[in-house]
Amino acid sequence: MITAGSSYTDTRYRASVGIGYDGVVRVSAGGNFGTGTLLFDGRAVLTAAHLIAGVVGPVSVTFDTQAGAQTLQASKTLVNPTYLLANSNADLALVWLSGAPLAAATRYDIYRDSNELGQVFTMVGFGQTGTGSTGATSTNPNALRLKAQNTFETDAATMKSALGSAMAWSPTAGTQLVADFDNGTSTNDALGRLMHLNDLGLGLNEGLIAHGDSGGPAFLQGKLAGVASYTSSLSYGLIDPDVDWLTNSSFGEIAAWQRVSAFQQWIDQSVRANYPNAPTKPADVKKEVTEGNSGTTLAYFLVQFTGTRLDASKVVSVDYATRDGSATAGSDYLAVAGRLNLYPGETQAAIAVEIVGDTVREGNENFYLDVFNPVGAIFGPDIVKLTAVRTILDDDVALG
Repeated sequence: MITAGSSYTDTRYRASVGIGYDGVVRVSAGGNFGTGTLLFDGRAVLTAAHLIAGVVGPVSVTFDTQAGAQTLQASKTLVNPTYLLANSNADLALVWLSGAPLAAATRYDIYRDSNELGQVFTMVGFGQTGTGSTGATSTNPNALRLKAQNTFETDAATMKSALGSAMAWSPTAGTQLVADFDNGTSTNDALGRLMHLNDLGLGLNEGLIAHGDSGGPAFLQGKLAGVASYTSSLSYGLIDPDVDWLTNSSFGEIAAWQRVSAFQQWIDQSVRANYPNAPTKPADVKKEVTEGNSGTTLAYFLVQFTGTRLDASKVVSVDYATRDGSATAGSDYLAVAGRLNLYPGETQAAIAVEIVGDTVREGNENFYLDVFNPVGAIFGPDIVKLTAVRTILDDDVALG
């Protein structure tokens, strides 16, 4: 991760264990390394398609958490079907893990709103290090997980409209978020000089992705809003804001992230389609789940829409959140909260919650899932919330 004005040894750039980034992982594929993000179900990692597409050989994912390090092999990979390398469109891939990651690895929901532009985000990755003045100078041999901030300033297709042939690729509108690497001067304010989007940056907090950060997350409000895709050094006529005229993640360059909100249907439906033993009708729903002795297992809740859509092309959604009963989030199960979308043609979907296995005798325990804030549908007269309960069956044996 390139950082502005200061060495990567500055602690402000360290995404150390335990501060919220333990689900940002190092992805190894075909001898190349990149970055990825563990999704809300704890079974799939979202990364860049160009890391995975065409790879022959194993793909692995390495976690670094408060509970230690862990490497898991991929059991399956899926490249977005509309991925086009030439234009870096739909540069997204999913990697399913061969086993459950440590419970200490953070799981992330995706950012679902379309108001990313103008917002400050946090990027995280395992890529090359350096400074904005020098560009990338180190291969990050110790695989340090680093972070920096930046601001989403424009959409890549809008940039293409402004620059025309000065951009050699044609991004799909609304699918790529762009930021530039500022050093506080108008001379190296790339989007200011090229598009009149004047912004002198965030000082020492600002950074840009480099080689090895591909597939890494851009977080807004703790949710996954972007997936690191590429960098570029752009010029237009006599305007050349790059500090060293090289494409090396230095001041005056731009980078693009795939806009997760634009791909949420593909992500959601792909993840749901790979839930193991998920219920497809109410009779399949198991209201009691055996705890297990280690790792995590999945308990499911099934949300069904039984009404009629006023507009068949619109998404119906509800918000959801788990709530403790006698079971405690973090030790007995992993809390989840987010928005469930039912896309056109869908009438139901499962919500997965991970149950934490252990060998402690503690009796049967329960927890709840609340569903609320319906959009595009109603629960019924005077109903503002629906609640379901799951019981965790203790299978541990007490010693006499």
